[in-house]
Amino acid sequence: QVQLVESGGGLVQAGGSLRLSCAASGRAFSSLFMGWFRQPPGKEREFVSAINYSGSSTYYADSVKGRFTISRDNAKNTVDLQMNSLKPEDTAVYYCAAKIGGNYYNNHAKYNYWGQGTQVTVSS
Repeated sequence: QVQLVESGGGLVQAGGSLRLSCAASGRAFSSLFMGWFRQPPGKEREFVSAINYSGSSTYYADSVKGRFTISRDNAKNTVDLQMNSLKPEDTAVYYCAAKIGGNYYNNHAKYNYWGQGTQVTVSS
């Protein structure tokens, strides 16, 4: 089993920044492919970003490319999402997720483990 705990959400004005962090436990962190997803109010869960086992490859949704940066620290068992230039449409519950394989990184159904989510609200 893998436990994931997110932190860092909150309320921010448009144009501001937030940094989300996800702490993992229960399995060798370097064996996990990590992702961030979000679920806006009344909408389905959507892919935000993902990072491979070593951190050498990163992936982003078009809507966040150039504004968000994903990173991981395998020594600390954490994965972070730095969010800059936030927009009201970024408002959502953000989830950290982990999977064993690296394929289909943008498909939430392929992830094995999920955190409880953290709310991000961007005011206009």
